[in-house]
Amino acid sequence: MSTDQPPPGQPPEDDPFLKKPQEPTPPSGGSPYGSPPPGSGGAPPPPPGGPGGAPPPPPGGPGGAPPPPPGGPGGGGGYPPPPPPYGGGDPYGGSGGYGMPDPLAGMPPLADFGKRLLARIIDVVIIAIPLALIQLAFGTNRYRFDTDRGEDVSEVVTRSYSGSGLVMTLISILAYVGYDWWFTKKSGQTVGKKAMSLRVAMLNDGSVPNSSASLTRAAVLWLPTLLCCACLWPIALIVSILVDKPYKQGLHDKVAKTVVVRATT
Repeated sequence: MSTDQPPPGQPPEDDPFLKKPQEPTPPSGGSPYGSPPPGSGGAPPPPPGGPGGAPPPPPGGPGGAPPPPPGGPGGGGGYPPPPPPYGGGDPYGGSGGYGMPDPLAGMPPLADFGKRLLARIIDVVIIAIPLALIQLAFGTNRYRFDTDRGEDVSEVVTRSYSGSGLVMTLISILAYVGYDWWFTKKSGQTVGKKAMSLRVAMLNDGSVPNSSASLTRAAVLWLPTLLCCACLWPIALIVSILVDKPYKQGLHDKVAKTVVVRATT
C-alpha cells in the first residue's frame, strides 16, 4: 500500500470540492454586467421627452400633419408621371395652358395640309373616273333643266334631278362613302393616304377607327358635297382644317373624333 494518503482531518486546500466558482471581473469603471452606471452618483436616468418631462413632439410637421411622401411632390422619386398617349387633356381640340401637359404629347406628327389635299385628290380621281365612264356609257344626264317664262318676259331656269340622274347620284353616294368607309375602318388609309404616308386615327388612343366612326366620317365628308353643296362644302372642310388648333381637324374629323397623322410604318 502507498503511504501517500492525506492525513485524516482537514482536507487539503487543493481539494476540487472546496473551490468556489470565479466571479466575473467587472470592467473598469462599470457595473458587473457591463452597463454604465444609471447616472452620475447613482441617480435614475431622465424621463423621455424634453426638459421637465414634456412629451416628445408628434411625428410630421407642425400641428401633427403627416410627413410628406418620399421623392418630392407627387411621390414617385420626384418625377411627374408621363402624359398619356395622344394628349390626355382635352381630347377634342383644347390646348394645354400654363403648367398643363402638351396636348400633342405621345402623338405621331400631324399630317401636313398639302399632303392631305393631294391624298384627297388621288382618292377623288380613283372614284370619279369609273363613275364618269358609267355615266358616259349609259348616256345619262344628272340634271334636268326647265325654262319658264315669267310675266316680265324673263326666263327662269330650274334644275332638278332626272330619273337616270337620281340613280347616278345614289351610285355616286355609294361609291364615295363606301370607298372612304371601307379603307378607313380597314387600316385608316385610303389609297391616297397610303401614297402620302398618312393615316386616320382615333384621337383618344390612336387606334384605327371602327366601322361606326369610319361611316360617320365618310358621310359628313361626302353627303353634303354630292347632294347640295358641291362647291361650298369642300371649301368649308378646307377652312376648318386650316383654322383648327391644335389637332387640325376638319368638320368630318370633329364629328367622328378622329385625326389625320403621319404613318409611322
